[in-house]
Amino acid sequence: MARPSKPLISRAAAVQASIEIIDSEGLDAFSLPRLASHMGVRAPSLYHHFSDKNEILTAIARHVAGKSVIKPRRAPGPDWPEYFVTLALNFRQSVLRHRNTAPILVEHLPRETLVNSFEDAARFLGASGVPVRLHVRILDGIETLCIGAVLAEAVRNPRGRHALFPDINATEYPHLAEALAANEMTVKEMFAERIRSFLYGVLLEDENRASIDEASA
Repeated sequence: MARPSKPLISRAAAVQASIEIIDSEGLDAFSLPRLASHMGVRAPSLYHHFSDKNEILTAIARHVAGKSVIKPRRAPGPDWPEYFVTLALNFRQSVLRHRNTAPILVEHLPRETLVNSFEDAARFLGASGVPVRLHVRILDGIETLCIGAVLAEAVRNPRGRHALFPDINATEYPHLAEALAANEMTVKEMFAERIRSFLYGVLLEDENRASIDEASA
């Protein structure tokens, strides 16, 4: 396909326009012709910045899960887990703001696209005094928890800040009904506590293992 002599649009504008289409019309409505129409240009103009639709989808995933996620303003220190709790909450907010992009993140967000973010996180852990032997365990765990929990939440229909499960029959499921009635946390609070429990759990497990090794030495 012939390309126009000079770009009529910017890469950033195309990504933003793509997200606008997906937010308002759904992922199935997105296509290169639809994007070109939305931006008021001819489809060949898009090929100055993207080789195909997959490259645009990867750029969308990188924007939603990376560039749009605000990094906390917290200095390295002994309370370092709270930095990652806040970062995880910011990631959740960014994805849920564009929940129709969730399937894109599953397929088009390889770790290679977020290497800079992992480097920043490892630097923060080191500056906080976290043993380097724990860094990969922490980074891998946070990513797995965040992506799994947030994408699952994004593809479900919103049920409110307290609705963790669909409406159930308390007579048929009395134990689950009792547990849900006793839970005082919102979905957001449950997510934050899940991340916090993992991080402090990694530290506690490492300390316990060190104590056992010292005792058996």
